[in-house]
Amino acid sequence: MPDAAGAPTEQGMAKGAVTADETGARGPGWNPARLYDEYRFAGHLPRRGLLRNGRPALSGIDPRRVARYVLLTVRDPLCAYDEYPAEQIARRLDEAQRIGDSGMFTTYSGLSEGVPVTVVAGGSGSPEAELIMHELLEFTDADTFVRVGGSGGIHPRVNPGDVVVSTGVVRDEGMTRAYIPASFPAVAHHEVVLAMSRAAVELGCAFHQGVTRSSDSDFCGVGRPGVGGYFQPWHLDILETWARAGVLNGDRESAAVVTLAGLFGKRSGSVCSVADNAIADKPFVAGSGHVAAIDVALRGVVQLARLDAARAASGGAHWVPASFESVAENR
Repeated sequence: MPDAAGAPTEQGMAKGAVTADETGARGPGWNPARLYDEYRFAGHLPRRGLLRNGRPALSGIDPRRVARYVLLTVRDPLCAYDEYPAEQIARRLDEAQRIGDSGMFTTYSGLSEGVPVTVVAGGSGSPEAELIMHELLEFTDADTFVRVGGSGGIHPRVNPGDVVVSTGVVRDEGMTRAYIPASFPAVAHHEVVLAMSRAAVELGCAFHQGVTRSSDSDFCGVGRPGVGGYFQPWHLDILETWARAGVLNGDRESAAVVTLAGLFGKRSGSVCSVADNAIADKPFVAGSGHVAAIDVALRGVVQLARLDAARAASGGAHWVPASFESVAENR
């Protein structure tokens, strides 16, 4: 149950639980960077990435001003933003200040209901998401990354205007395979899923929890015709194949955010609006549901901050809901 300030009480926490992954990233005598340390070209390359005027070169961010919670958006005309997405969301923050602008990425930090949050906007697709994720992971203390954007519906029960809170992502793009084989799962962190879902309920949004598929192609690779109606036999079954598997929606960035965050021990998730659904014969509506997705993400960050405060107060390693026995005892 929440206390007077709306934060979960310590009764919702698992006390004294210490798990193996909290004992340190390195086991005894094991150095995960050893392979690179022995790479014959290691001395020829900047270990952490490129810098320009003392800042990460691709984003231009001031790492000291990046909040713990980061929302990642793209310059997507299909979302029908009124202005540059980072600026549009920043206008909804208190004390918002621009902390980076490289021409490729624009970044603001401010407060959402008193919670520090950073929002960054850049180009579309998994390769570009890799660039900003690398600099955020390498140079800042941020530990929670949420992709906020638009998507297309895949499963027929998902309608334009709905919001999808991803529980996991099909890695059907190419960038993440440069890091780890496709068998490595892209799993949204359960705390992020919980917080975003709670926010959607509070706001009364039509939303779904489920799997998102990310691809590089926005045409043939998602069952849409290429130039002049170009199509191949294997394109005919793309939509129904993933719909039969229960996949809800498709985008281009969620796999990058969720895979890289998970690979480097951080939390992540994805909150996407749905603009159309070919299987359900629901035509495209620019920006449909996207304000709702932004609302969910901003309120969800506030929920995450409350969960994190409850975990810190309990001394536990993870936030865990109260057991049924504990709930019954406290009624």
